Amino acid sequence: MFSFFNKKNKITDISWLGVDIHSHILPGIDDGSPDLATSLRFVKSLQELGFDQLIATPHIYQELYPNTSETISSAKDLLQKEMDKANVSLKLSAGAEYMVDQDFKMDGALCTLDQKHLLIEMSYLNESPGISQAIFDLEIKGYKPILAHPERYTFYFKDRSRLKRFKEKGCLLQLNLLSLLGYYGKEVKQLAEILIKEKMYDFAATDLHHDKHLNTLTEAVQSGRIYDLIGSYEFKNQQVFSSVALS
Repeated sequence: MFSFFNKKNKITDISWLGVDIHSHILPGIDDGSPDLATSLRFVKSLQELGFDQLIATPHIYQELYPNTSETISSAKDLLQKEMDKANVSLKLSAGAEYMVDQDFKMDGALCTLDQKHLLIEMSYLNESPGISQAIFDLEIKGYKPILAHPERYTFYFKDRSRLKRFKEKGCLLQLNLLSLLGYYGKEVKQLAEILIKEKMYDFAATDLHHDKHLNTLTEAVQSGRIYDLIGSYEFKNQQVFSSVALS
């Protein structure tokens, strides 16, 4: 439906990825979309690029964004109602992006992407002291941890051995599409390219927060640049998440 070609036979949509598993499009609950109108505009724009399913992942970070399943569900329901009024048929569900720090707890039900996969992150400057244990504990409890944007963690620029050990332990890795475009800097781009070459990534996502992200992504998709870079990579977004039940 969305795939089409320009005169140079470039693929200028992103329907080949299909499911965005990491974005901050829910209104007013973290550093992403500030309000409902912006959220609806983001959803419409992502649909126009070729996504047919979005899994929103607001931050859960006690110091800044102490979200809960209730705050996330409420924001998701508000957006869904607005989408229904606007006749937007794109599928919407919600999980969360957990900061693994001293406040990270596994008691109670966690906000997963699909009842099993859990998106986690760390500070960009220092590896969380308990990250290995957290990954192990999550897996013992039956979860499948996904480490968001490993290419953005500065402490892995010159030492990828920890990422390889995480993979060996069953942790999955998610690429930020903007990383490959140089949006976050040269070193992030270089690490992303290496991890792509080594087939380390399992998923890719927008990590959309604001209009600058959206504008950069839109240009890269519609010019065919994103597909040229990673269109042939076997990401598992659709394979794993295309049948996620809406909650």
